[in-house]
Amino acid sequence: MINKDQLFEALRPLMEPHFNKSVVELNLVRDILFKEANVSLSLIVATEDEAYKEKAKAYIQQALETLGVAQVHIRFRLMTEYESNQIKELVQPAAAEQKKSKQVQPPIEQPILGESSKVEFIAIASGKGGVGKSTVTVNLAVALARKGKKVGIIDADIYGFSIPDMMGIEEQPKLVDNVIMPVEKFGVKVISMGFFVQDNAPVVWRGPMLGKMLRNFFNEVNWGDVEYILLDLPPGTGDVALDVHQLIPQSKEVIVTTPHATAAFVAARAGAMAIQTNHEILGIIENMSYYECKECGSKDFIFGKGGGAKLAEDLHSDLLAQIPLGAPDNHISEIDYSPSVYKQDSKAGQIYLDMAASIITKLEM
Repeated sequence: MINKDQLFEALRPLMEPHFNKSVVELNLVRDILFKEANVSLSLIVATEDEAYKEKAKAYIQQALETLGVAQVHIRFRLMTEYESNQIKELVQPAAAEQKKSKQVQPPIEQPILGESSKVEFIAIASGKGGVGKSTVTVNLAVALARKGKKVGIIDADIYGFSIPDMMGIEEQPKLVDNVIMPVEKFGVKVISMGFFVQDNAPVVWRGPMLGKMLRNFFNEVNWGDVEYILLDLPPGTGDVALDVHQLIPQSKEVIVTTPHATAAFVAARAGAMAIQTNHEILGIIENMSYYECKECGSKDFIFGKGGGAKLAEDLHSDLLAQIPLGAPDNHISEIDYSPSVYKQDSKAGQIYLDMAASIITKLEM
């Protein structure tokens, strides 16, 4: 029986006449269901053109029968205005970029993905949400800056952006000579989808639009002189994580988990993705490892023990740190207030400094 990848590859040559692009590239093949040797699917169409429907139906049936599918059931659905506008956003900017590329453009001072770039990329990944991946990202970035490194963060969790809020950033990026300047706080340069939406609005996009925004974060932002860029990836192994692995083959990876066995089991998938795409895993961070009583110093292992060490063993990597459960002791009246950045002299702050030192040693030895 065929799988989705084989189906999409077989239907890729089928063009949508209104937009003149592959129906697969435009994500118009939906609701795919495999049952024994039969396949059913929906094809989204831009117009109720019966001639095109007949042609598309014949092509799909022939292409899938060649792969051994016994029977193909095809449903046609007229795309909504919202879907049409989404596709226009994908298609029209591409044409504009083609035209723009023919004109002489002033280069960004330091293209961070160029061959001459010396930037070290560190992707912070997790198998699931809720393990504190973004908290780890901001505190590791700040710790690296405290160690004297020039650091940036790309908030690549485009659906679940949180970095600006966690760092207490209230200003917006500025546009200088048609290039975006990242916002800097705690010595860390930051770019995030959160800067470009109003009133915490949801981002309702499909995969191709996510990839386009991610590329803008690399190509349309003047990062200036940076040594380390941390990427806060969305949880799991979806489109954005795959785009990062393809865009930055030299990126290293840090996996965040909790001590719970199930969390570590799920995090192993993110590690497996890094291994499959030939990305070096710098190490494992076990977050929420324990709760330490401020009065007596005793430790309660609320989420169990051993998840981080087991994951490090399974991925043949190091356990970089075990971070206790807690929140920074910050007050809103402070000049540099942030909800999620630990002070340098706090216990967690020292753990992050030690972790930063370990990573610097790994990358610069």
